Amino acid sequence: MQAIGRFGQLLGLGIPVFAVLLQLGGRLLPSQMLVMLIAAVCCFWIGRIIEGYAQS
Repeated sequence: MQAIGRFGQLLGLGIPVFAVLLQLGGRLLPSQMLVMLIAAVCCFWIGRIIEGYAQS
């Protein structure tokens, strides 16, 4: 469970980088970037919760 939580956190950190690269390439609308950033925050938050449960 701890590995799954850590993966969620890493995914949450990687999605914004991917979104910025797509935005710079002109392939992403600002509204789509906002959705990706919200998804990244949710992935990171859920990953942190899962990792916290695994440690206790």
